[in-house]
Amino acid sequence: MLLTTSQILDIEGADIWVMDPNVQFIDDIKPMSENDLYRVRGVPGVEWAVRLYKGLSRARLADGNFQQIILLGLDDATLVGAPREIIAGKLADLRGPDAIIMDEAGYHQLWPGEPFTMGKTFEMNDRRAVLVGVCKARRTFQTFPIVYTRYSKATFFAPAERKTLSFILAQGAPGLAPEEVCRRIEAQAGLQAQPRERFMWTTIMYYLRKTGIPMNFGITVLLGFLVGTAIAGQTFYLFTIENLKQFGALKAMGCGGARLVGMILFQALVVGLIGYGLGIGGAAVFGELTKGSPRLAFFMPWPVLVGTGAAVVLIALLSSLLSIRKVLVIEPAVVFQG
Repeated sequence: MLLTTSQILDIEGADIWVMDPNVQFIDDIKPMSENDLYRVRGVPGVEWAVRLYKGLSRARLADGNFQQIILLGLDDATLVGAPREIIAGKLADLRGPDAIIMDEAGYHQLWPGEPFTMGKTFEMNDRRAVLVGVCKARRTFQTFPIVYTRYSKATFFAPAERKTLSFILAQGAPGLAPEEVCRRIEAQAGLQAQPRERFMWTTIMYYLRKTGIPMNFGITVLLGFLVGTAIAGQTFYLFTIENLKQFGALKAMGCGGARLVGMILFQALVVGLIGYGLGIGGAAVFGELTKGSPRLAFFMPWPVLVGTGAAVVLIALLSSLLSIRKVLVIEPAVVFQG
């Protein structure tokens, strides 16, 4: 889900995103008129506001192949929202004619195995684009190459539309909370305004509500829980059956039912914790090995560790219940049988 908010995180320098009232998430672009920009600038409490173009375009490479790309047009004067880390070239070169900066993953996707070479060209909307820099950028949900250019050039690279203003990036005056500035923009300009953090959650919640991703993941987790419980329960049950004589001997020596139940639960807890440690360790190693993969996403925050640990303990307790009955009803005389 964090991949859906990558560009909100990458586009820094402004605390507030302003958009059409009907926009539901970052990729639900409904262009605004240039007059909306001036209305936002006139709202009391807005220190400054700049344009941002965001859309999809199609690049035609020198070999004739086509590639869908994510096109970002930054404000010509300020370049607010420019990539923070340039690993080849300079940000200032973006002011040159037909200049673009591409993300590192996108460069390797278009020119696999080639070193960073400035001056490469391709076409977008029958317009020449010249590569002047390569930057670091977070992976996106669509995994298309990301191209940064100036707003004035983005309107040429993109298919012609009557309205081209995708978003307005704004900054509130010092001392004013972003939420208060957003309320003023919505009241005076009639546009939707959200602080950066809230817009991230708006995008995530859209995918959670409107797509099948939560259901697919939920079914996967539920099946894993059920299968884990079944396998663990069978293992504990067989362990108990194979050791009935030992439990009978303990019962013959005066060990009570509560003590036997405590022993079984303790064994289940120890085995569960060992399995939890091995599983989390294996998952962490797998995540480190696949960190740079363009196709896999790995994220392990502390709530995942806590939730997984609780699930493992619950599975261990439930599975141990299957074998407790056998131990409670066993006769001590079983230890003397051949």
